[in-house]
This record gives sequence, structure tokens and C-alpha cells, in this order.
Amino acid sequence: MWRAADVDLLVCYDVATEEPEGKRRLRHLAKACEGYGQRVQKSVFECSIGDADMARFRHRLLKIINTDEDSLRIYRLQGGRDQAVEVHGRDHYMDFSGALVI
Repeated sequence: MWRAADVDLLVCYDVATEEPEGKRRLRHLAKACEGYGQRVQKSVFECSIGDADMARFRHRLLKIINTDEDSLRIYRLQGGRDQAVEVHGRDHYMDFSGALVI
């Protein structure tokens, strides 16, 4: 659940997928990120999480990647997504902080 006290993050990764192990890491990274946010591009996720979850999330991602072959970047969006992100073209972002009608 997203709360106003959450920190907005942009998580980006590049995984070496020449070997089957790299393809596995890529799938595991995507699954881990899906649990904390939403995919906005193939290897880019916007996440909104609390400080306690941030440590767990970072630890989980660092357990997956191979730091010799892969790259993981986590950006804190200062002022929140609304102030930090400028989108041109299609934007599939969905704000889950408000009421959700199913």
C-alpha cells in the first residue's frame, strides 16, 4: 500500500543476459521490483516505499545482481514523482495512493 510518507524512487537496471544465469537474474529483478512499484519501461520501475521497506528492497535487489556484470541504479525522486518526473508520450503510471475502483 502506498502512503504519503513513502519515498518515491526510480529503479533502473541493466543485466548481462548472454548466459542463462543472467536471464534468471533479469527475471528475478523484475519480480522483486514489481512487488514494490510499477514498471514504466522495460528495466525501469517507479516505486513508492517506506524507509523500513527501502532497506529490505535494496538488500533483496543486491542479493540478485552480479555486481561484476550488472548495473543497478536507485534514484530518490526529490519532491515526489509529481515534481520530479516529466513524461512525453505514453504514460501508463497509475496512482495507487487514492481510491481504487475495480
